[in-house]
Amino acid sequence: MAKIYNSPSKYIQGPDELANLGGYVTPLGSKALVICSPSGKRRVGDKIAGGFEAVDAAVVFEDFNGECSKSEVERIRGVVAGQGCDVVVGVGGGKVLDTAKAVAFYEDAPVVICPTIASSDAPCSALSVLYTDDGAFDEYLFLPSNPNIVLMDTTVIAASPVRLTVSGMGDALATWFEAKACVDADAGTCAGGKSTMAALALAELCYRTLMADGVKAKVALEAGAATKAVESIVEANTLLSGIGFESCGLACAHAVHNGLTQLPETHDMYHGEKVAFGTLVQLVLEDAPSEELDGVIGFCCEVGLPVTLAQIGVTDVTPEKVRAVAEAACAPGDTMGNMPFEVTVDMVENAILGADALGRYALGEDCCCE
Repeated sequence: MAKIYNSPSKYIQGPDELANLGGYVTPLGSKALVICSPSGKRRVGDKIAGGFEAVDAAVVFEDFNGECSKSEVERIRGVVAGQGCDVVVGVGGGKVLDTAKAVAFYEDAPVVICPTIASSDAPCSALSVLYTDDGAFDEYLFLPSNPNIVLMDTTVIAASPVRLTVSGMGDALATWFEAKACVDADAGTCAGGKSTMAALALAELCYRTLMADGVKAKVALEAGAATKAVESIVEANTLLSGIGFESCGLACAHAVHNGLTQLPETHDMYHGEKVAFGTLVQLVLEDAPSEELDGVIGFCCEVGLPVTLAQIGVTDVTPEKVRAVAEAACAPGDTMGNMPFEVTVDMVENAILGADALGRYALGEDCCCE
């Protein structure tokens, strides 16, 4: 099987870049449908609209209904056709962006992805994660190409709730460990081939950037400061993690995330928060060295990522719940099969309990976070 490296055609990151969106859209088409939440439109709608006034392209805004589901994709496809739009733009968080990518795919239109938060590595990928209308994981929609443009307005991102950027660190935290597992297993990647050395190097750089700048970026964001560390973490959460996961692959951490969506009490937690706990589960499953485990748990505690089941909403831990998560994580076709050894439901069940125990131990004796 060939090695394949995927990336967006263009990645743009800088302060107030949403004001230039119209200029970036113009080479792609003449009428853009901008999908965003009502609150997102209130925050950045005027900035976007102002940029279109200076170019030869029109813009139409459409509210996102809150879930990246098949029914929402079909609804917005109808808006694209009805409005005569020839470019799809997603502005907002991961589910808005995944919806925009899916709509553009089915409408055979260019897509521009504009995250207003740095909460996941979804923006750069040729992938949409579809959920049911009530928020449970449904399926991965693999797309034939990556976004035409990914645009990161760091002024907007720095003003977003700090928890969202921290969640992005949780998603990015899994990238290196899952990439290593996939390479060791000689597994296929989300890009449809084998990993390249370039993608694996970016996955490692993602992890090193988190360790070097994650805490500094969180502290700066809490103070309302857009420092170099913040810029580095935005790039790590989005570009490095996006290319790393797509061109190397996913493994246990994301499979556990998908399993956790079976528990309604976890639905209020962000994707990256559940992935962070899934990363601890993967390290326990691999019997990672204590030094490595301690470093990851310590990092999570310092930046505020969950290390226990209680912290992701599962306060009433029962054998039935843990078994349900483990069974869903090991479902045929999910990414648990990319681990470099055979994994059983019993092994995942015990790894979940082991990760939770280590997290509770750390919270009680090694750090003061709650």
